[in-house]
Amino acid sequence: MTAIMLTRIDDRRNMERFYKLDIQPTLFGEWSLVREWGRIGRAGTVRVETHGSRGTADVAMAMNCARKLKCGYR
Repeated sequence: MTAIMLTRIDDRRNMERFYKLDIQPTLFGEWSLVREWGRIGRAGTVRVETHGSRGTADVAMAMNCARKLKCGYR
């Protein structure tokens, strides 16, 4: 599985954040998009979205990644 790890660091604003996206299979034949975000070096918030197929999970992952890239994550 491919995971995407994005970071946003701005020393002027004391901002050090991460955003992680990962796709994992479930036990019931579906696919989960696991999103985790927070401050670098600390435990993050985790949200799981379940999708019926790998294709829809990939699309959701791409949309989340594009949104975060627009916000300054790299």
